[in-house]
Amino acid sequence: MLNSLPDGYKIVIVGASGGIGRALHHQCMSDPRCGAAIALSRASTPAVDFARPESIEVAANQIRADHAQIDALIIATGILTSTEGDGPEKAFSQLTPATMTELFNTNTIGPALLLSAFMPLLPRRGRCIVAALSARVGSIGDNGLGGWISYRASKAALNQVMHTAAIELSRRNSDSICTALHPGTIETDLTRQYASGNFTHSADECASNLLSVLDALTPDQSGGFYDYAGKEIVW
Repeated sequence: MLNSLPDGYKIVIVGASGGIGRALHHQCMSDPRCGAAIALSRASTPAVDFARPESIEVAANQIRADHAQIDALIIATGILTSTEGDGPEKAFSQLTPATMTELFNTNTIGPALLLSAFMPLLPRRGRCIVAALSARVGSIGDNGLGGWISYRASKAALNQVMHTAAIELSRRNSDSICTALHPGTIETDLTRQYASGNFTHSADECASNLLSVLDALTPDQSGGFYDYAGKEIVW
């Protein structure tokens, strides 16, 4: 639960149709202190579809009209492979422009556009939270295996987007938190084919862990990259 936010807080969760996003939305909905938990996805009303960038602005405008402002935004979107079914690249010889473009559009460009549309809805005073689900493989310093080129690069780019957003948001609100989070290897449709059964937590456990990490972060930690236990990950 997000006990560090004010009573009646309003949170937007984008990617709420996925395993982690759904669990995050359910837990916030179950929090008696939560005033509104707004679930957005391609299937929601309003819909958010990164293939239609204009849908992001439409959704932000609708939420502004309904709620005036929000206290938290969690971006729980992401893809590991292309919709064509190509698995993560094991070598550069497998790299294709189409796959790399698709992963960057979903993992980097879409979240950046969400930040552009939704950051103006956050308060200028008092604690507010912005987080995006990244991945440990997006760490350049932790990359000792290679491969998974498009996924690694798109998540590394997302980390830079979040770090830059944290700087801008702090100028607007010095109490803000903006961070990239590594959720662990969770048993969802995204990871099931590639995890070989090496899951760290269920989606519900993951959601609880991530909310606890966000609750504990301080403004001077904004712009960082943390795992599900609150441990900082090297860039």
